Amino acid sequence: MNPYKLAWAILIALFASVIFMALKKDDVKPPPKIDKEVQSIGTDIYIYGYPLITMDITRQVMTNTESVDETKAPMNQFVHLRTFPSTTFRDVTAPNADTLYSIAWVDVAKEPYILHVPEESGRYYLMPMLSIWTEVFADPGTRTTGTNAGDFAITGPGWKGGLPAGIKELKSPTNTVWILGRTYCSGTPDDYNAVHALQDQYTLMPLSSFGKPYTPPQGIVDPSIDMTTPVRNQVNGMDIASFFDRLAKLMISFPPTQEDSAIVAKMAKIGLVPGKEFDLTKLTDEQISSLLDVPALGIEKIMGHAKEAGTLINGWSYTLKTGQYGTDYLQRAYIAAVGLGANIPEDAIYPMASVDSEGEPLSGSMRYTIHFDKTPPVKGFWSLTMYNDQYFFTENKLNRYSIGSRDALKYNDDGSLDLYIQNSSPGKEKESNWLPAPKGKFILMLRLYWPEQALLNETWKPPAVKKEV
Repeated sequence: MNPYKLAWAILIALFASVIFMALKKDDVKPPPKIDKEVQSIGTDIYIYGYPLITMDITRQVMTNTESVDETKAPMNQFVHLRTFPSTTFRDVTAPNADTLYSIAWVDVAKEPYILHVPEESGRYYLMPMLSIWTEVFADPGTRTTGTNAGDFAITGPGWKGGLPAGIKELKSPTNTVWILGRTYCSGTPDDYNAVHALQDQYTLMPLSSFGKPYTPPQGIVDPSIDMTTPVRNQVNGMDIASFFDRLAKLMISFPPTQEDSAIVAKMAKIGLVPGKEFDLTKLTDEQISSLLDVPALGIEKIMGHAKEAGTLINGWSYTLKTGQYGTDYLQRAYIAAVGLGANIPEDAIYPMASVDSEGEPLSGSMRYTIHFDKTPPVKGFWSLTMYNDQYFFTENKLNRYSIGSRDALKYNDDGSLDLYIQNSSPGKEKESNWLPAPKGKFILMLRLYWPEQALLNETWKPPAVKKEV
């Protein structure tokens, strides 16, 4: 080819390419902008719905069985944990190793259910009942009703009717109820047997069967339910479309209350209507783009609430707002994330520490001491529980996950008490007061059951976790 013609051909091709790319650039849409108001509204709604989604998935997992097994039971039946939870237990965050759980999910939509408790002979027990929004609405037990045998009728929000004589009505604000019963146990073989005998006498039956022979029906297994992924991971892993759609559908059966009117109004701004299917694709590109990061932002805000969840005393986050929340949705979501099923303060208080007296994160690479001038003032019992940074137990050579008033602790001559928190043994002479720590970061929780007034008015303060030098 003539070199001049070739040069012209190349120039024309380059010119055409530049023109094509310019036109192509005009066709490419810039990424949608983020509407901060929509994102903020979405985050508020996520936080509002987090406890409801968590409870619903927890219910599904814990009742997805044909019959009662070690950790699950069909709806309207008790499952009794016969030993303290192990290091593999993941159904509920921050489990305890002081009481044996008796757990039941109850549906009172059709009729009330009767809870029977036996004579406890002075033993501490508690049968807190939570709505599906995690609100404690009743708490029969040693503190409130004593330790005599008794019968309680759990009724739904719309139920009206008569009850047999001697049965106390406990009205739930939702038709799904979670009973998270706890019976004190020292953990010895003899005491395990004694508590097992009591657990076998905790019964549930529909009102229509009260006073008659009753056999609970077989449960139904749904193979589509994820039974392996921890509940919190399932909730935290949901994309915003799935989360909001599930929230909207759940609110058919569990509608918002009148005091939730402000958050319901926010829902309407992004097309989320309680009881109706939520379709993310019906929103504008800008709205969709603004909502995609909401789960991550919501979780960050929930977990970041730790410092504001209560008063910070000597490194302990100390809150008196558990079990009943009103419109404090962030507090409710935080407790659902780190301590699902928490009691009201009058029944138990749960100071938590993740840092030492110097504000440094607690770690098994260090050795710590907690010195009590006076042990916690409680009418029930107290304990100190060890968790990893995910709020679960970790293995240790003593199989000891908590230590407290039930243990044979060695007190100092002046009546004070030192507890040793570290990964390796502090020595045989101190092992009675040793709470083993994992090698990495960890979290401590004090459980203070039936607290005295000094705890409720915060005049007694938990001592700092001090690093040994």
